[in-house]
Amino acid sequence: MSTAVPLLLRQGRQLASIHIMGMRAVSTDLGKKTTQLKNLLNSPQLTFLMEAHSGLSARIVQETGFSGIWASGLGISAQLGVRDSNEASWTQVLEVVEFMADATNIPILLDADTGYGNFNNARRLIRKLEDRGVAGCCIEDKCFPKTNSLLDGRQQPLADVEEFALKIKACKDHQRDPDFCVVARVEAFIAGWGLEEALERANAYREAGADAVLIHSKKADPSDIEAFMAKWNNKAPVVIVPTKYYSTPTSRFHELGIATVIWANHNLRASVTAMQETSRRILSDQSLLNVEKKVATVQEIFRLQQDHELKAAEGRYLPKK
Repeated sequence: MSTAVPLLLRQGRQLASIHIMGMRAVSTDLGKKTTQLKNLLNSPQLTFLMEAHSGLSARIVQETGFSGIWASGLGISAQLGVRDSNEASWTQVLEVVEFMADATNIPILLDADTGYGNFNNARRLIRKLEDRGVAGCCIEDKCFPKTNSLLDGRQQPLADVEEFALKIKACKDHQRDPDFCVVARVEAFIAGWGLEEALERANAYREAGADAVLIHSKKADPSDIEAFMAKWNNKAPVVIVPTKYYSTPTSRFHELGIATVIWANHNLRASVTAMQETSRRILSDQSLLNVEKKVATVQEIFRLQQDHELKAAEGRYLPKK
């Protein structure tokens, strides 16, 4: 009899049953992760990706009920203790996202910065992501090494349009799974350019084979997004990251015809707040008394680590005394 542990996850409006076998998630009813992501990007309903930056945070996102995960470049670099400026190598990022993929059954879209180099680096990355069960990647049209888009007053040099479009084409030409998704992230608004530049770049990347375009803006209102959507005419799915225009009602994104919203960094930021507050309180009190009931139990950590699966496996595979 199977000792796999059933979990119920909400996939759109349906409840799908999956099983976690050890530390590697084996997809059942949900289908291939790549197909799940492709369906999310092309759904007639507004869909959402939630940020995660480790195997544990990815599993929490899945258990919460999200249908997909954003493997945040900011989140991964921050949890490694380095800056979001390609200070973590692409193989170090790959190792983190492999743990995330092993811990979950829902698709992961990796924030792959600029593809970690030119077309050759990017197309090699695609193969390595496929090998690890990652459903897709998002590549931005800036120069390597990248600078985080939300840093104030920093230069944000953009890649040549043709060069970047050919990088997207190289990625699409070298993927083995036809459902693997490559999202082209347009940074024209971030770099201070206008609507025409954003449209030109988005069109070029779509024609090169991008499965969707991510239109990024750091304005406090959605005016950049509204202007783009008014001219885009639904040529390809559009993804947004409303970190700066967070007060915009989500219903507005639906009205505009947005395909997918990424909640891009709030699990990282929430964990930082929790660790800072807990560390300060323990330092001040020199005691655990005032924090113990405010944090997860040790048993909850064991549950998230799937310790029950190991216990069951020991019963099957270790000699009986």
